[in-house]
Amino acid sequence: MNEFDIGPSTISRVEVDEEPPGSFSQSHAYRGRLRVQQCLWPLTLPELPRREISTPAIVARPSRGSPRCRAFRKAFYRDVTDKQWNDWRWHARNRIRTREQLEKMLELSSEEREGLERAGEILPVATTPYYMSLISQNDPQQPLRRTIIPTASEFMQARGESADPLGEDHDSATPGMVHRYPDRVLLLALDSCSSYCRYCTRSRVVGQGDIVPNEARLKQAFEYLRNHKEVRDVLVSGGDPLLMGDDKLDWILTNLRSIPHLEFIRIGTKMPAVLPQRITRELCRMLRKHHPLWMSLHFAHPDECTQESYQACERLADAGIPLGSQTVLLRGINDTLPTMKSLMHHMLKMRVRPYYLYQCDPITGSAHFRTPVSKGLEIIEGLRGHTTGYAVPTFVIDAPGGGGKIPLLPNYVVGRDGEDLLLRNFEGNTYRYSDPEGV
Repeated sequence: MNEFDIGPSTISRVEVDEEPPGSFSQSHAYRGRLRVQQCLWPLTLPELPRREISTPAIVARPSRGSPRCRAFRKAFYRDVTDKQWNDWRWHARNRIRTREQLEKMLELSSEEREGLERAGEILPVATTPYYMSLISQNDPQQPLRRTIIPTASEFMQARGESADPLGEDHDSATPGMVHRYPDRVLLLALDSCSSYCRYCTRSRVVGQGDIVPNEARLKQAFEYLRNHKEVRDVLVSGGDPLLMGDDKLDWILTNLRSIPHLEFIRIGTKMPAVLPQRITRELCRMLRKHHPLWMSLHFAHPDECTQESYQACERLADAGIPLGSQTVLLRGINDTLPTMKSLMHHMLKMRVRPYYLYQCDPITGSAHFRTPVSKGLEIIEGLRGHTTGYAVPTFVIDAPGGGGKIPLLPNYVVGRDGEDLLLRNFEGNTYRYSDPEGV
C-alpha cells in the first residue's frame, strides 16, 4: 500500500508489544505536567488556539499518541498499524522527501513551492511521519514547519555566509573527523539524518552520501585517535548517529572504548525530538555498556516536547546517560523569552540539562533564521534570576573560521568605585563588592 493513500480503509486493530517504543505507559509515564497540543489537522479536528501546559491523565495501557498524532494517522496513514508506527525503522524507510508527498499533507505557500522546486541544491528535504504529525497543515509560519520545509529564502546568500563557516574542513584530521580543540575531536559517523533542519551547520555535507559508516574510514579514525594520546573526549555526531542500527553504533563505541586514553564519549542527536521511537529499550541496554557516555540532544521549540519525547528522554536518563540540550536561536521560531523559557522548563522536566544556546551559524542561505546577537543576550538576561539557574543555557557564538565556541553574557559589571566592584543584578539594582585591585 502507498503510505500516502487516504482512502476509506480503517486502521487495523492489532495486538501491540507491551509498552512499544514511542508509547506512553503507566510505568514510564511522565510524572508531572506535560504540554498537550491541539490537533492542527482540520480533516479531523478543527484548528484551535495553542494551550498552556496541562496535566495529562496517566493511562494504564499503551497509548497511541496525542489527539494530534491520532488525527494525523487517521488522515494519512490509516492502514499503518500501531506496531509499525512505533517502529523507528518504519519511519526511517517512509520519510517524506518530495513536493508531491508534501502537497498531500500541507497547503504549500508560493515561497515553499519555490523552495521545494530547488530542494537538494544545498540541503535535501526529508522528515519522518512522526515529525510531520507535529506540523501545521495550513500555517506556513508555524515554528516547526519553518524548520523543516524549505523556502525561497534558502537560496539567497547574505554577507558573511559560507558553506563551511566554522572551518571544519580545514581542521579535518581524517575523512569525517575534525580535530580543533587540543583534547577532543568530532567524529562524523555518517552524513544522514531522519529529518533535515533547514538551518543545519553541515548543510554542505549532510544527505550527500559521502560520509558513510564504513569500516575502512572509521578504522582510519580509530588509528588516528590511538596515535594522539592528548585526545580524551570524542563527540560522535553526523548527520545523526542514531540513524544507524544498534549493532553498527555498538561497534563504533566498542572501538572507541578500546582506546585507553579516551575518557569521555558523547553522542549528538535530534532523535528524541524528531523520531523518539528510536529510543528503544534495546538501544538503551546497549548504550549502558559504554559508560561514561553523555548525550547532547537538539530541541528547538516547545512543540517538540511531546509525550513521546518525554518518554524517550526518560529512557535515556534511566539508562544512566547524562543529557544536555543544544538549541539554535532562530528568528520567528524561538526568539522570544516566553518561548525559550517554556522550552528550557520542558528540558528540565524531561531530565535534560540546558547546555548551549547557539547563535545561528552563518551558513549559506540562513539570513532569514538569524537574529541579532543582542536578542540572545536579551533572552539570557530574561532567564537569569527569573527562573532556576539550571534552566539557563550558555549563549555562544561558534566563531567563523574555526575559532571555537565563544560564550556571551549580558554586562552585569557596571564598573569600579575605588576598591569596590559595582555589579548589577537581575532586577537592575546596583551592588558593591569589595575587590581591592592587586590584592
